[in-house]
Amino acid sequence: MRQQIVKYIEYYNNDRIKLKLNGLSPVNYRTQAA
Repeated sequence: MRQQIVKYIEYYNNDRIKLKLNGLSPVNYRTQAA
């Protein structure tokens, strides 16, 4: 169970594409904004 949660968090922060963030994942957006 814990491993599934960790995988989901990794997906949510690294792979998920957000239209609000100009099509970037949250991590990529933060990197670009810095």
